[in-house]
Amino acid sequence: MEPIELNQMNNPELQTDATLPPLEYDPEYILMVRDLKKYFPIKDGFISRTVGHVKAVDGVTFNLRRGTTMGLVGESGCGKTTVGRTILRLSGKKTGGDVLFNGEEVYNLSSSRLRALRTKMQIIFQDPFSSLSPRLPVGEIIGEAVREHKLVPKESFNDYIDEVMDNCGLQPFHKDRYPHEFSGGQRQRICIARALALNPEFVVCDEPVSALDVSIQAQIINLLKDLQEKYKLTYLFISHDLSVVEHISDTVGVMYLGGLVEYGSTEDIFKNPLHPYTKALFSAIPIPDPTVKMKRIVLEGSIPSPANPPKGCKFHTRCPYATERCKTETPVQKEIEPGHFVVCHLYDQ
Repeated sequence: MEPIELNQMNNPELQTDATLPPLEYDPEYILMVRDLKKYFPIKDGFISRTVGHVKAVDGVTFNLRRGTTMGLVGESGCGKTTVGRTILRLSGKKTGGDVLFNGEEVYNLSSSRLRALRTKMQIIFQDPFSSLSPRLPVGEIIGEAVREHKLVPKESFNDYIDEVMDNCGLQPFHKDRYPHEFSGGQRQRICIARALALNPEFVVCDEPVSALDVSIQAQIINLLKDLQEKYKLTYLFISHDLSVVEHISDTVGVMYLGGLVEYGSTEDIFKNPLHPYTKALFSAIPIPDPTVKMKRIVLEGSIPSPANPPKGCKFHTRCPYATERCKTETPVQKEIEPGHFVVCHLYDQ
């Protein structure tokens, strides 16, 4: 058991709200997340005593429809990647909240049931080079989990791997080569093929194109869209590149300091951003027209520490519209228009 779980008994701040009713499953959504929290302990001293917690994810709520893509954006360190890894149970135990995948609470599954579910939930990591074993040829990297989960008969194994590689733009003769023999774009295709080989329903794309050239980024994005249409995949697309998110996403969530500050359809978010932080992010998007003068919103101050976030609204230390109420009262999520949610006191009725 992780130290963070042991400390929940003595730290009321880490205890899950038991008053919340059970999360009701809606078959329209493949993934339902409510008030998700993930805190990491801060150790100090000779005996590694816990002196605090880094609140990497602090109350994230959203639903993800089947066959769609949700973009998750925000500054570096806001908790985007931790959200994806916590949903997939790759970061140990959650601190609080609910994660329902196809109606099942992911953190209540037995070891055998979780093992079976692993094939349905996959991840594409940010760095394709460090996420691929340098000691295995590509064919083994892609087929290792397929063999382990016995997804196809032995006599069909090679043909199945060839088909998966072909779908991802790789040639069969690439199977005997090693990751260092490929370019960055090809390595990312290998990572996509490794995830696709298990026939998943849901894929977390953790900044899959941030390490690639712009021209290669377009190829990988188009590949992901083609695969989604062909296999009815659902994506959680984590990125800091807003132009990429706008191109691939159906819905967008904007994160700041561990929480969602705005959530809605891509069209609503980009045409009518509501939260001051979202407006500041979008003002930094470059416009490919030298005659257009950009109206950049520059945020003052530094990002607060997730180990000691400010009281009230976490954004009030940098918000140009902050009031005394923002410094003391935490805003709640409000639906301003159908499907468009914001966490801000400016929109209180």
